[in-house]
Amino acid sequence: MIEVKNLTKDYGKVIGANNVNLVARPGEITILLGGNGAGKSTTIKSIIGLLKYKGEITICGQPNLSVEAKRNFGYIPETPVLYDMLTIKEHIDFIGNSYGVVNYEKKADKYLSLFRIQEKKQTIAKELSKGMRQKLSMTLALMIEPKALLVDEPMMGLDPNSIQDTLRIMELLKSQGTSILMSTHIIDMVDDIWDHAYIMKKGKVLADVSRNELEGKSLKQLYFELNDGDESNEALIDELNGVKEGVSYEAAN
Repeated sequence: MIEVKNLTKDYGKVIGANNVNLVARPGEITILLGGNGAGKSTTIKSIIGLLKYKGEITICGQPNLSVEAKRNFGYIPETPVLYDMLTIKEHIDFIGNSYGVVNYEKKADKYLSLFRIQEKKQTIAKELSKGMRQKLSMTLALMIEPKALLVDEPMMGLDPNSIQDTLRIMELLKSQGTSILMSTHIIDMVDDIWDHAYIMKKGKVLADVSRNELEGKSLKQLYFELNDGDESNEALIDELNGVKEGVSYEAAN
């Protein structure tokens, strides 16, 4: 389980997160929605430990920065962060050994096969296409068999077949009891698989809903009712973060 309690991040000029509370429960896919400047990036960076904040964040009952939490946690960033001169196999060896994963090669091969990149194992990362880099990033997060998984825009750069493969993998992990927190802009793509959703705006959670609470209304309808196209603070928040997307996989884990 991923649990965020009273998360507050004040950048001085703007509040990135204002008393945010959310829970991603075992066996559920929880969606985090919001436009630019809504607070999604601040929340995600706080969960993975890239920001100082006020509040409490736990992963599987342990503080998010603890070794115990990180052993049970997988993170798939929007932009894959890889070692350009390492091959796919070398990435897998590095993560498998770092996490002490038993039979990690077999577990990684399962995802490489599902993503149709097994024949690329000896290819260095900088020679991979954008989609292949994303598939490798997902493989590295999933091969450790996390009990809690944070996914930031997982479909970016993927072809239609790979998108369907990814959705099926998310549903499989959900059936196995994994807690999945997914940030996405593409509501239609997750419409069939989500269980719980949090809609954010200007650093606050405006809606906390489960699928059966919508009573015939779609998640997209609710989202657009709550978001009326206000001006974004995203660029300012990114500047104040001082953390760009090129953070290392080690730092994020």
